[in-house]
Formats: sequence, C-alpha cells, structure tokens
Amino acid sequence: MPQSLACLDVHIVFSTKNREPLIAADRREDIWKYLAGILRQLHCPVIEIGGVADHVHVYCSFSRTISMSKLVEQLKVESSKWAKTNVHPNFYWQNGYAAFSVSRKDRAGLVGYIRNQEQHHTLHSYQDEYRELLQQHGLEWDERYVWD
Repeated sequence: MPQSLACLDVHIVFSTKNREPLIAADRREDIWKYLAGILRQLHCPVIEIGGVADHVHVYCSFSRTISMSKLVEQLKVESSKWAKTNVHPNFYWQNGYAAFSVSRKDRAGLVGYIRNQEQHHTLHSYQDEYRELLQQHGLEWDERYVWD
C-alpha cells in the first residue's frame, strides 16, 4: 500500500495588529498553550512557541494535509477569539505573516532563539528582527505592506 509521508518543520512569525503590546507577560503562557492546542487539532505538532508583547514565533511540524495559509488563518482566527476574552478585549493579529522552512539539524538553535525572545528584544525591535529573518531566507518584501 502506498504511503504519503512528509517531514516539514516550519517557523511562523506574526504580530498583533499595529504591533500593539497586548500580550502581557502574565498571559503569554496561556496564549502559547492555546495556540499549541489549535496546532494539535490541525495535526501540526508544536515544537516551540514564544514571543513578547507584540508578536509570536510558532515552530511546528507542518502537516501534509493543510495549506500554510489555512494553518495560519486557523491559528489567528481561533486564538484571537479566545484572546479577546482572556487576554485583551481589543486583541487582533496583523493581517500578514512570514513562514520559513527549518531543517531538523537547526531545531535546537531555533528553539533556543524562541525561548530567548525577551532578551533578544532588549536589543532588537520586532521590525528589525522580521527584516533580518526575511533577509536570511532570501525573501523580498515591500515595506508599505509588510506591517499591516
């Protein structure tokens, strides 16, 4: 019997609308756990989730049964509904996102990077971090649209 197999890890980054600092430190673990639950339902097991007040990094195994746009849509729609009640009444995610493929050999480095977001952002803004990730992965972007 033929099988369809895949081993795809992905790093997804998106921010709150207008990069509003709505994810208070004492609520982050709750929203990360909620995002992990959504990922489980989508058959995209979480490897690591983290971030700071205005954005999130999601590192997961990507299911072969869902598109990237559908995955991110479900993450944002379901978590923003929950966050409006449990995090902040004006909670919204930005429209866009960035997604990057990750080699399994780079897993430990990316997990450490995500866990170290608080420290990282004492030195680097979200916008600078996002630009750097886009550059590292060879993506072109238009500043007029990337921050919506």
